[in-house]
Amino acid sequence: MGRTGLFDLEKHFAFYGSYHRNPINIAIHVLFVWPIFFTALVFLYFTPPFFDLPNFEFLLFGCNFVLVWNIGFLVTLVYSVFYASLDLKAGSLAAFCCVVCWVGSCFVAHQLGWSLAWKIVLVTQLVCWIGQFIGHGVFEKRAPALLDNLTQALVMAPFFVLLEALQTVFGYEPYPGFHSIVQAKVEANIEEWQESKQRLIS
Repeated sequence: MGRTGLFDLEKHFAFYGSYHRNPINIAIHVLFVWPIFFTALVFLYFTPPFFDLPNFEFLLFGCNFVLVWNIGFLVTLVYSVFYASLDLKAGSLAAFCCVVCWVGSCFVAHQLGWSLAWKIVLVTQLVCWIGQFIGHGVFEKRAPALLDNLTQALVMAPFFVLLEALQTVFGYEPYPGFHSIVQAKVEANIEEWQESKQRLIS
């Protein structure tokens, strides 16, 4: 509580929450955000390693696969550390999900090979992104957050939908009063957006 700047959890979620108020749009994001992250890691599996470290070979379901220390690993590490620093409990769960996605993406990518993997990644990404744009255009009636802050929207999205699910199902809050504080900031952000929109019209 009381953090500022990059680690201001209230500010991050108030920004993202301002673009995701409609229940259907939220459900669409819960469904599609993590597959976007996972398939991005599948794609990044084929980037060259940049650590002079031995790769680890594993056997899963009778199939061999290799964990590669490349951009996919680095993205997983950055996301995991950032999430855990925002909130120890939910952030650690999000970090664990990121690591599971990385290991799973290595397995899937290794089994598919580049010639098939990029096609599956492309189709999945298109379906998921189109679904989210439909969620914003049809149900939310507001452009996606990534049009205003691309980095924040892409980085926060997996954590946001996880925390949203934890709050909805279990009533979880990083600390008492977090949800009400964020909701007040969301309302203020939306009011500011509506006023600026009205000024442009008039």
